[in-house]
Amino acid sequence: MKDIKLLKLDKYNDLSHYQMIEEGIYKDLRDADNTNCRIALSFELENGESKQYPLEDILNKYYLHVSDFLKDINNSTENILNVLKLELAGELDDIRNAKFIIGKRVYNESFIKDDEKIYIRLLIE
Repeated sequence: MKDIKLLKLDKYNDLSHYQMIEEGIYKDLRDADNTNCRIALSFELENGESKQYPLEDILNKYYLHVSDFLKDINNSTENILNVLKLELAGELDDIRNAKFIIGKRVYNESFIKDDEKIYIRLLIE
């Protein structure tokens, strides 16, 4: 994934449902769980890259989950360019940590350990 960008969603303007915490991070006031913070990001998939990986590894690394797939945005002409737009949810500190990937390239790399097994690691550059 590359060209990771922060998105501004119109729904965040509804102050009865969302509270801005800081740039790009909002608290969902309808969600009483401790994972009620949100961030919306777009990711450009690289050639041969699936929508599942490295996204699943990003979610695991930062303890996040997808709260909205932004289908209305994903059906735009940008989808032809393999752009995936998602709203991610999690605890505030985890969302803040995940902002680190904005503007970065994130991908999986295979490597072989001493036991001669193939492993996958998440790289962020």
